[in-house]
Amino acid sequence: MDNEKWFEQFRKEKVYTEFKEKPVAYFCAEYALDSALPTYAGGLGVLAGDYVREAARQGFPLLAVGLYYKEGQSILAGKAPIGNLKKVSAQAELVIEERMVTIGAWEWQEGDARVYLLDTDLPANDPIDRDITKKLYDMNRDLRLKQEIILGLGGFRMLKALGFHPGVYHLNESHSALIALELVRHEMEHQLADFALALGYANKHIVFTNHTLLPEGLELFAEDKVGLFLEQYAEEMGLAGKDISLLGWRPDMPSLLSMTALALRLSSRANAVSRLHAEKAKVLWPEEKLESITNGIYLPRWDKTGEREIDLAHKENKKKLLAFVKEKTGEAWEEGDLVLSWARRFVEYKQPTLLLDHADEILRIAKSSSVPIRLIFSGPTSEDENGNPYVAKIKKIIEGKLRGTAVFLPNWSTDLAEMLVAGSDIWLNTPVPGYEACGTSGMKAALNGVLALTTRDGWVAEVEPADIGWVVDDPRSAAALLLTLEREIVPAYRDKAEWRKKMESARETILKNFSTARVLREYIEKLYIPTLREKHSHLA
Repeated sequence: MDNEKWFEQFRKEKVYTEFKEKPVAYFCAEYALDSALPTYAGGLGVLAGDYVREAARQGFPLLAVGLYYKEGQSILAGKAPIGNLKKVSAQAELVIEERMVTIGAWEWQEGDARVYLLDTDLPANDPIDRDITKKLYDMNRDLRLKQEIILGLGGFRMLKALGFHPGVYHLNESHSALIALELVRHEMEHQLADFALALGYANKHIVFTNHTLLPEGLELFAEDKVGLFLEQYAEEMGLAGKDISLLGWRPDMPSLLSMTALALRLSSRANAVSRLHAEKAKVLWPEEKLESITNGIYLPRWDKTGEREIDLAHKENKKKLLAFVKEKTGEAWEEGDLVLSWARRFVEYKQPTLLLDHADEILRIAKSSSVPIRLIFSGPTSEDENGNPYVAKIKKIIEGKLRGTAVFLPNWSTDLAEMLVAGSDIWLNTPVPGYEACGTSGMKAALNGVLALTTRDGWVAEVEPADIGWVVDDPRSAAALLLTLEREIVPAYRDKAEWRKKMESARETILKNFSTARVLREYIEKLYIPTLREKHSHLA
């Protein structure tokens, strides 16, 4: 049964009515809701935004909760980024570091999709606490911990204040893992259970999606700070602050709270976001059983091809991209040029300069090529502001040796991403396999007939390479990538009929296998329904 028919049938079943009465609460630290709204940093936020929209399209009851970051809006004057936000009247309260923090919320709405964004920038709060939700992923570790306290504990209380009673709590990454404590507290009060017994009840409500295996992506907080910030909270539950840290204890980091360890320990079910990711996670956490639910994309948002002939649609999409490149850089490229794009966050495992480090070889291939070769690199502006070393290096190479062949487009956003994944000819994807959990940008490109030149990362390991473009098996070899470009991609680009076949194959691969409709269905079947049934069994 295809996904649309499955949802049609699902909405007629009794379990759907149960979810209507007891929705799924979905917690994430970032959401790409509007290109101008600074509530996202990269793939995690884009995925969360897609997932919320898919749930709304399918009529699935999902209560999405995040944080309302305001920093960055001042540079967006005139675009009205908060036009589809409205402030809700409900408030919640939480003691942090012996101060009462009042939490407000904004409701973002697009069609039937809703997200509640928590906000501490309220007059009632101490100036220190008003800044908690100011900036996404604040580098100040104390503020970051407070953000995760607000998201988890505060998010639970806000849903309660809004009158919602979720049946399942879905933690999309570990930033909201502290919500488990509020569930324990709830069980202690309503089941008259002690902490240990309530802990067993609470985890039956929680499912957890892990997105990263990188050490720097695992949130770690000092035990003494957790105890300090949550001392009164812990006392109210008959605990010491140190007891909370012990819930996220790891033997290799005894004085730290690992939010990932906490999320795994206090959830009844967990999943990785691709088959390769699940294999790597098993090595890291051999005692855990993680389902494999490969990410997908929200087709209505990313499909710039539609029912048109794929080559004609791509021609129009490419015109828009080239016009944008000319406007921003002054470079006037031709429609027949072969355009390769690399666009994502600048972090080491994604190897952003893997090709650029071989600028001389790129120039040699470009000069001998029968078609002009062009390169686009793009990433978030914040990377530059934070002193990311890759940005300066990329700009230097592009403005030097590769001037006229390559351009750098700053201020990466979902608006720019939509142009790049639709108007490029080749999508460059160079992460070291095993570090990129899934990598959905390549799905968006393939949906629009943009072929891949990629390492065998994340979702790419699940498809036949010929169906989406070209896959190299040596992830650290620029030579392998450039050789493929010179000997396979350039000749194939000259054969328009063959190129069109590959475009159609790439698009069909995504339509069949990598939509958020399939993702939502798998979460319902593998995580939500079993969790709902297990919850009922412990209450019986």
